[in-house]
Amino acid sequence: MAALLVLYLWAAFYQGIILISTGVPVAVVMGYALIVLPLVGAWGLWRELAFGFTTSKLVKILQAEGSLPGEVIRHRPSGRPLREDADKEFPRYAAAVEKDPESWRAWFELGMAYDASGDRKRARHAIRTAISLHKANPA
Repeated sequence: MAALLVLYLWAAFYQGIILISTGVPVAVVMGYALIVLPLVGAWGLWRELAFGFTTSKLVKILQAEGSLPGEVIRHRPSGRPLREDADKEFPRYAAAVEKDPESWRAWFELGMAYDASGDRKRARHAIRTAISLHKANPA
């Protein structure tokens, strides 16, 4: 999907250059928009890819340490976790973050708990916090 998006962004950028080269005022404005929008899209794609790569790196660190949380939550046949089980486990991870707010491991586990509870927005925020804490202090 990322490769297709890059192809699309390149095509939009190229069309922007063609429109600018016409010299027609409306086409020039549209051309600049077609140049700016792919740049914003490329920035967004880069952020998401960097998030994914760094998250994978943190998972590998936790796996190597043997501290990756185990599956204690039951799942539906579709593979989605049962929210009520995830909600029961959540306070433990929240307490770990309150106890040590500078621990990237605690934030990462909190992000996983949010994800299991179905709260993707808070999960991403917690994992981004874990990433920034890991970058500041990788030990």
